[in-house]
Amino acid sequence: MSSLIKSRHVLAVPDLKKSTNFYQSKLGMKMDWGDKNWSFLYLDNFYVMLGECKDAIHPVELGDHQYFAYVEMNKIDAFYDELVSLDVNITSKISDKPWGQREFGIKTIDGHRIMFGQTI
Repeated sequence: MSSLIKSRHVLAVPDLKKSTNFYQSKLGMKMDWGDKNWSFLYLDNFYVMLGECKDAIHPVELGDHQYFAYVEMNKIDAFYDELVSLDVNITSKISDKPWGQREFGIKTIDGHRIMFGQTI
């Protein structure tokens, strides 16, 4: 039977260099591969493919549809504290949810939003 190995989130960004720097310096992601049009980044099992698309609809214009990932993790409080210390834009503070997750949200430099959660 087939099995899924990993997933990659593909995002259009207006400035590849600026976006790549954000994912590396603020989220701690590492470069998997890149060229002048693409940056393939990862942190553990979270993969993002950034493609420069200067003429695409800017993520902030997508409203509630700019969420692109919910990332399950451990040691969420330490990660949250690290992102706060790096002045990452926190869209929802860390809290325990009735659905059994401890979670928080961020907004990237481009306006995409990511939720991070840990099972309580």
